[in-house]
Amino acid sequence: MITPIRYDDSIKDEKVIEGWLKATAYLDNCRLKKNFGEIALKVVRNGCFYGYKVEQKTGCFFQELPIEYCRSRFKLNGQPIVEFNVRFFDDKFSDTEQKIKILKMFPKEFQQGYIKYKKNKLKKDFNGDTTGWIALDAGYAFKFNLNHTDVPLFISIIPKLIDLDDAQELDKKKMEQQLIRLIIQEMPIDKNGDLIFDVDEARELHKNAVSMVGQAVGVDVLTTFADVHVEDLSDKGNESAADQLDKVERTVYNEAGVSQMQFNTDGNLALEKSILNDEATMCNLILQFEEFAEGLLKVFNKNPKRLKYQVQMLPTTIYNYKDLSKLYKEQTQIGFSKLLPQIALGESPSTVLATAIFENQMMKLDEIFTPPQMSSTISKVQQSGGTNKGNTSAGGQGGRPELPQDEKSDKTIANEESAG
Repeated sequence: MITPIRYDDSIKDEKVIEGWLKATAYLDNCRLKKNFGEIALKVVRNGCFYGYKVEQKTGCFFQELPIEYCRSRFKLNGQPIVEFNVRFFDDKFSDTEQKIKILKMFPKEFQQGYIKYKKNKLKKDFNGDTTGWIALDAGYAFKFNLNHTDVPLFISIIPKLIDLDDAQELDKKKMEQQLIRLIIQEMPIDKNGDLIFDVDEARELHKNAVSMVGQAVGVDVLTTFADVHVEDLSDKGNESAADQLDKVERTVYNEAGVSQMQFNTDGNLALEKSILNDEATMCNLILQFEEFAEGLLKVFNKNPKRLKYQVQMLPTTIYNYKDLSKLYKEQTQIGFSKLLPQIALGESPSTVLATAIFENQMMKLDEIFTPPQMSSTISKVQQSGGTNKGNTSAGGQGGRPELPQDEKSDKTIANEESAG
């Protein structure tokens, strides 16, 4: 959402609108929705994201920088200063022709820094530092992370994932063991403890039993003259193997701070709270994106004391965009923005405006498609002819409208299923 803020009334409306259209088209060409989504995923996975802006007349593109060759130790006007180690080109590309080709794909300050590095003009900044570091232009190089730390969001669950993998492997072996069956035929002895059958006869009996079993999977035969019994070393408690595995699996989600029901839900309330916590976790990154997007409009904000185009990222997610759009629509009744409901649905501001102009002014669709008569579209004279029969629904039944399925409590859903 781009909002023009005019501090100088002498600036004509046409100029404000023209600048707004150009600024909106510029951000559309930057593909921020797609790029920010990919960057956010990499920040969660790797802990941070380093990039470089490649500006063009109609838009801006982002070039990702390898994390292992980037660092940030200082800030300028609140923005991190990104340093890049040009040894990257020597370490990753041994072929000279390929190295030159890759080097030309990077902006000029990378090329100039690499030339200085090869001439041994890049000195170490401190004792123990390595050579090859250059400070990139703060107007182009940028960095994103979560809550001012470069630690990956879910790095703490790695030991728990290892435990889960071991537990699953152990559970698999236990299931295989449960499928094994052992046939024991014990040779009889007389009252004096002497063998009734000799060894050769016992061997033949064993062969007969083996031939009867055939190729049966998981079945073995044991022939013995001794008393045989098997001790079960498993836990005799009430906790099953499945419960033990579930306990190990739950520790993974507990360590990550994420509800297990977010991926395999069996309730509404816990899932809703977990999603809200995840939205709060990403809030800091969204604010960084918003500030970054506004920085892209510096070409249109040459005189911010007179006219400024401010960027706002709506707090929409795949879970709440319908509710937000409905809320913004209700706000239009008190004269608030008419663009916000459509923007909350994922439309670009320029697309919303262009569609309205095309449908209403050019195609005259507002004259062809007329809305049905409702209390909000008919006159007071027409309304006076009706009768008020109370607060009833279209079916003639009163009461509160039924909530959507995902907003009902677990108890309500259980009651409906038992009544059905």
